[in-house]
Amino acid sequence: MRRRKFLFLSGSSLFTTYGLTACQQKSSTKPNVLFISIDDLNDWVGVLGGNPQAKTPNIDRLANRGILFNRAYCPIPSCNPSRTAVLTGIPPYLSGVYGNSQPWRVALPDATTIPQLFKQNGYRVFGAGKIYHDTFPEYAGWDEFRPRDEKRIWHKIKGKLRLEKSFGADLWPENHPLSGIPDIGFDDWGSFPVEDEDMQDAKICDWVIAKLKEKHNQPFFLACGFFRPHSPWYLPQKYFQEFPLAQIELPTIKEDDLDDIPPLGLNMVDPFDRYADIRKHDKHRQGVQAYLASIRFVDSLVGRLIDALDASSHANNTIIVLWSDHGWHLGEKLHWSKFTLWEEATRVPLVFVVPKGTASMPEGSQSHSNCDRPVNILDIYPTLIDLCGLNPPSEISNISGKSLVPLLKNSSAAWNLPAITTWAGFGNEWIDENQSVHHSVRSERFRYIRYADGSEELYDHQFDPMEWTNVAQQPKYADKKAELAKWLPKTNAPAAFK
Repeated sequence: MRRRKFLFLSGSSLFTTYGLTACQQKSSTKPNVLFISIDDLNDWVGVLGGNPQAKTPNIDRLANRGILFNRAYCPIPSCNPSRTAVLTGIPPYLSGVYGNSQPWRVALPDATTIPQLFKQNGYRVFGAGKIYHDTFPEYAGWDEFRPRDEKRIWHKIKGKLRLEKSFGADLWPENHPLSGIPDIGFDDWGSFPVEDEDMQDAKICDWVIAKLKEKHNQPFFLACGFFRPHSPWYLPQKYFQEFPLAQIELPTIKEDDLDDIPPLGLNMVDPFDRYADIRKHDKHRQGVQAYLASIRFVDSLVGRLIDALDASSHANNTIIVLWSDHGWHLGEKLHWSKFTLWEEATRVPLVFVVPKGTASMPEGSQSHSNCDRPVNILDIYPTLIDLCGLNPPSEISNISGKSLVPLLKNSSAAWNLPAITTWAGFGNEWIDENQSVHHSVRSERFRYIRYADGSEELYDHQFDPMEWTNVAQQPKYADKKAELAKWLPKTNAPAAFK
């Protein structure tokens, strides 16, 4: 089935450029921003080619009117630290925020977030849904914010009590697990009898659309955070019906794929036995179907947003940025989740649509272009500073990433920075007792992983797009490893509030 037609995807760059022109600084008409975040969406998007059966007509049409970054990566493959990095511009290895259990604001008390910066620069700032990680939301910096309805449920998973969360009664059916897999907890899936408008993501979309219909006397920053395709994959039946079970193509799995992985890499794989249980109960095809259905659902909401913006008075003066916080494995590397440094968990969609007349890009990006340069979603923060002519935050020296404006102007522009993705601990969001921090460096052709103990992986995407063969020990690649290792962070911040 799969994919990897691209040579390289990238993570974070280590330099910033804020070349604000006089035109930007004097412009009296600032562009609006529609900021769309999607949770747990990997490269199973039509225009990215990660899965030929994915149906994302609305994300595709958005990409076809702006700049699609074919090789975009996350700073860390976990919700809380990735969103923290994007919204503050500070990568995990500098912040010490590596996991979902760490309160990011306590670790970064002085960081200026993207919504705060827009507010400081005279914008009205609105948001709804999952922007920050739900465990540690922040309402400061917003003029208005519409959270998701929340309830907390304790579940016994693998014999241990674990706190799980559901958002809106419609999202947690009483007869779970619907998948038929005992103890699957929050990773369950299945259809249940509700309409689209009953889903919390749809209610979030309604709220954002209402904001788009309003008249605004100031430029606005409007954030819309969709929860899907994050698990549990509970959806109206019609989305499952779009993907007949008998026609589902499974990812190609190499059964000995882990034989050349160092021990610390193996520690990341399937810590809750999700994939093992799914295979045991012969549910792999159903799980892939549910993920595809969840993607199709969130894509329909993206379509509603695009249509609402196009019908509004703001259509010609609103920048759109769409991104996901990290990817997801569905059996590749014998893993079912995120929390790894491999391609499936780190590659994400990233789209910018810039209207004509934006000061830093007078011609805009309405003519579609694909950019094959490696970038990181950390680059969103400095890019928005440039596009909107914002005064940078006082702690600008702490912000990593590089403005993507040169690539928005010319998708083939020179770009010599690889992508850095970080992971800490082993196997899921928890930091291990040794605070082990690991990194991946992704160049156009190679992925290089170095673990905390010095063990390595190297994949040559020209010949091995599925990352099946670790060539780190082959002498002919010694120089390439040394070249990529120069980009590894020199120090790693200790885990904040483990």
